[in-house]
Amino acid sequence: MLTLYTYWRSSASYRVRIALALKGLAYESRPVHLLKEGGEQHAPEYRALNPEGRVPLLVDGDFKLGQSLAILRYLDEQYPNPALQPADARQRARVWQFCEAINADMQPLHNIGPLGYLGREFGLSEAQREGWIRHWIDRGLSALEAEVADQPLQTAVFGDTPGLADCCLVPQIYAAKRFKADLDRYPRLVALSERLEQLPAFSGAHPSQQADAQPV
Repeated sequence: MLTLYTYWRSSASYRVRIALALKGLAYESRPVHLLKEGGEQHAPEYRALNPEGRVPLLVDGDFKLGQSLAILRYLDEQYPNPALQPADARQRARVWQFCEAINADMQPLHNIGPLGYLGREFGLSEAQREGWIRHWIDRGLSALEAEVADQPLQTAVFGDTPGLADCCLVPQIYAAKRFKADLDRYPRLVALSERLEQLPAFSGAHPSQQADAQPV
């Protein structure tokens, strides 16, 4: 049985939950509370499993893997049916470009670590930190909106079958809503996310459906 160390509101964990559901893979969920008592991800027991001290962490037998995109790639190669990325090299590259625009340019900049550092080291207020978050979300989503502007509105980002790009998009739109970004500027991305959220693999992976979900 696969084991996923996760946190209900972690968008990186959310990506992996979607991918596991799309592939129909059963797994045991082990919540890691990122805020409780300074963050359970810093506990020695968890650091022994994952020295990076982050979620998600996937355990497959005696194999452990962190970082959500590495996990997505592993799942698609180790459990290839159904495939979550195109066979065509150019289309596959476009998918990874889309994923990395979220994974590298947006999501890390609204993580607990960077936001805490901005407060501790530079004295930024909560309002200033929220402005920082929205700046990077808006910058990234503007680019992605332009990327998909010439495509017909389908069920998924690249076609009618959900894949890795969709695993990344839906959690990022969830985060954008959480941080009160102006989503009216991204009608194509929002429409895609709303379609995808109706699918069981996405609705079941939603943060509100996790055992460790907290009231908001």
